[in-house]
Amino acid sequence: MPSRGVSARADSSRLIVTSSAQETRRVGADLAALARAGDVVALYGALGAGKTELAKGFARGLDVPAVVTSPTFVLMAEYAGRLPLFHVDLYRLDGPADVLASGLIDERRARGVTVIEWADRMGELLPPGHLAVTIEGSGDKPRRLFLTALDPAYARYLAALTPGVAR
Repeated sequence: MPSRGVSARADSSRLIVTSSAQETRRVGADLAALARAGDVVALYGALGAGKTELAKGFARGLDVPAVVTSPTFVLMAEYAGRLPLFHVDLYRLDGPADVLASGLIDERRARGVTVIEWADRMGELLPPGHLAVTIEGSGDKPRRLFLTALDPAYARYLAALTPGVAR
């Protein structure tokens, strides 16, 4: 859920349905093909919804050779690829004050792409311009990925995806 009541135009959203972790990763890889330095992708969804699977696909799309796992216990993992990937997991943090205290906000991220799991915990620290991805579903059920470009610069991500069922 995008934070701070930011509204988006109807044409700035897409719904993609995936039926497997592999398809969710493929959507992430397709998105990463369009990534630019400084981009922020905010992931929302319940535990087990597929946020890390999308992040793994994003890493693959950035040609990251390393195995990507959830950085829950280190908060942020940095990976080398076509662009640096900063994979942030805020699950253990309570809110913006914890994010600031953790030292996660710094200028290094401007040279790469930041993918943030549990992005709602950033509150007002989340840049107003970003790509928001809300994932609904759990277990073996299909996932519904709602993608919203909260800045016109992020519309390129949506243009690359065909609404509906993922391939």
